[in-house]
Amino acid sequence: MLINDSGYFQILEDVKARIHSAQYKAVLGANREQIILYWNIGKVIIANSQWGNRFIDNLARDIKIEFPDATGYSPRNLKYMRKFAEIFGEDEIVPTLMAQLTWSHHRLLMDRIKDKAIMIWYADKTVENGWSKNILWNQIDYKLYERQAIAEKATNFEATLALPQSELAIETLKNPYIFDFVEQRKGIVEREIERELVANIAKTIMELGTGFAFVGNQYHLEISKKDYYIDLLFYNLKLRCFVVIEIKNVEFKAEYAGKMNFYLSAVDDILKREHDNPTIGILLCKERDKMTAEYALRDINKPIGVSEYKLSDFVPQELVDTLPSAEDIEKRIRDKFKIEED
Repeated sequence: MLINDSGYFQILEDVKARIHSAQYKAVLGANREQIILYWNIGKVIIANSQWGNRFIDNLARDIKIEFPDATGYSPRNLKYMRKFAEIFGEDEIVPTLMAQLTWSHHRLLMDRIKDKAIMIWYADKTVENGWSKNILWNQIDYKLYERQAIAEKATNFEATLALPQSELAIETLKNPYIFDFVEQRKGIVEREIERELVANIAKTIMELGTGFAFVGNQYHLEISKKDYYIDLLFYNLKLRCFVVIEIKNVEFKAEYAGKMNFYLSAVDDILKREHDNPTIGILLCKERDKMTAEYALRDINKPIGVSEYKLSDFVPQELVDTLPSAEDIEKRIRDKFKIEED
């Protein structure tokens, strides 16, 4: 029998975190030394720029002679080391999260991101979520920074939640959410979208973000001998609260906020425990007018956010330029089978 209790989810998250931590620490030390080494080599290359690329070519050749079995010292990789040292100072590498990323992650960030602050933001999310290189690539492709860090968000979190939960909740919200594993079909209804999100729950949770644990779909609540069903119910370990998600395959309407307020009151009364924070609601709509949403949420005393969602055949205009070209796809295939040192 499944345990639907927030206390259990906290215990589960703690055990998982301990396992991940033990596995991670086994390789972190070696990786950290490699990153610091590459940064230092990059500084050496910068300091000897008078020879131009001849210096890099000679250095790569002579390292290969001295260390014939060593990988990672090709001219191309040495140029990445130079770029790495140009971008980051010692105080940004040695004591910080940048030393926790693999070199493959760093190369990807240097290739795809021009702004150092945004690069550091993606690095932080990578460490926080344990993203592989491929997942990081996809997050950059789908402009996670624009959808989460700087997106225009329609919420009443600041008015209804205490610090620091209000800030964490706002940071967690995205607009739009991209469910590219759900096919947009003519006449598709909310229940079908919900079923596909549940069928692909790992991908759904990855898009929702850090700390989400799935509790149930069509979650039953009995109130005054009447039956009510929540589309999707999660518990967020980072926010330490239940999260109610309702899906609307139409444009946001003000009355949706009232129904969500009802659900949040019920969950707070029936499921919320003493140590839990107030339950949060997220309304996912096909379209959303920010001002309409803000008016609808203004005098509601439960924390609600309103965001759009996109399915697989709909590519928002702001994402079009980020989609890989044929050349990009070919390069990714080549990179997948490429020796890391190249």
